[in-house]
Amino acid sequence: MTAAPTQPAPSIVDWRDQIFEVFQDHDVKQVYHVPDAGHGRLIEACQKSNSIRTLALTTEEEGIPLAAGAWLGGQRSVLLMQSSGVGNTINLMGMPKTLRFPFLTLITMRGDWGEFNSWQYPMGQGTPKVLEAMGVLLYSVDNAAEVKTTVDAAARSAFNGGQAVAVLLRQKLIGIKNFGKK
Repeated sequence: MTAAPTQPAPSIVDWRDQIFEVFQDHDVKQVYHVPDAGHGRLIEACQKSNSIRTLALTTEEEGIPLAAGAWLGGQRSVLLMQSSGVGNTINLMGMPKTLRFPFLTLITMRGDWGEFNSWQYPMGQGTPKVLEAMGVLLYSVDNAAEVKTTVDAAARSAFNGGQAVAVLLRQKLIGIKNFGKK
């Protein structure tokens, strides 16, 4: 009797690794970010990459003119931020439409599903409305199975369609933050 060949267990790919794959597929060369636990694994992957330059920002709004400069220099970029930082970008969020350059941002949401910090609710609830008011197309993800296709569609809309696009990575996807509380 011969033993049946064993199949390797299917590998589970983290959704942040899938976003990194999309960045590579779309030839993203620059990634701007502020420190954020939700984006942490993705930021680390970009920092380790030989093909992507990362830049830590002091405030989220700095990423928008940097994205304009990257585009003028022939490169694609992405701004990573948390919903609480969207309020910092409002004055500059009109730049992509006015200057007609593609803009892609991935936003980890707070003030959403299961939030413990009441301070996060106002901007978390206002983020979609504020971005829509500034003419930014919105894509939203709360399921890991939809991350790669959603970020890919957003990148296509931004880089091929010349749009300003935001992907809202919902708290249901990134997990509830509790900072040690049960």
